[in-house]
Amino acid sequence: MGRLAGSPTVQTLAVMAVVFLAQQVVGLVGAMGFFFVLGPSVPLRPWALVTSVYAHGSLAHLLGNATMLVLVGLIVESFTSNVRYHAFFVATGVLAGLAQVTLVPGSRVLGASGAIFAFLGYLVAANPVSSSMLDGLRLSRRAQLAIFAVLAVAVTALTGAPGVALVAHFTGFLLGLLAGRLGVLATGRRRGQTQHTSGPPG
Repeated sequence: MGRLAGSPTVQTLAVMAVVFLAQQVVGLVGAMGFFFVLGPSVPLRPWALVTSVYAHGSLAHLLGNATMLVLVGLIVESFTSNVRYHAFFVATGVLAGLAQVTLVPGSRVLGASGAIFAFLGYLVAANPVSSSMLDGLRLSRRAQLAIFAVLAVAVTALTGAPGVALVAHFTGFLLGLLAGRLGVLATGRRRGQTQHTSGPPG
């Protein structure tokens, strides 16, 4: 039980569930959008930058993102720290949401998919096969960025559907690819490992 409580993925799922319940409560007085939806009025409601990342438009939306988070989040948490996990999740979620409302005039967004796509992009770029391939090709940074952009476009196109924040998905995935290439979440050891120090027997 303690191990589950210490999982940043489980912690994030718990926050998403609590926020969803809060949405239902404030929705009774018509204030759900004010507190949880990121839109053009973000300078007047800066808290929505963060709350929108954990909020969802429906139970189906929440369950869909929760499922994806479990699939990718448990892998990510195996090689990073809780602090880096949560900071990356919030930062990429905020940037993905900002990109959506900035580049698509009049759009409003909520949901964790931007951050989840960032996790997915990280796993794509940071795995040993991808890293070895890119290192072997000896491509310039500009060429690597171009490849990442094309890959992000392809993945985003596959998720296209009415009402989907495609710019947020693209931004999250691209940020994840870049972060994965840089290894920003790596801590040098996998979760569950213990470090031992050598010394004279006591």
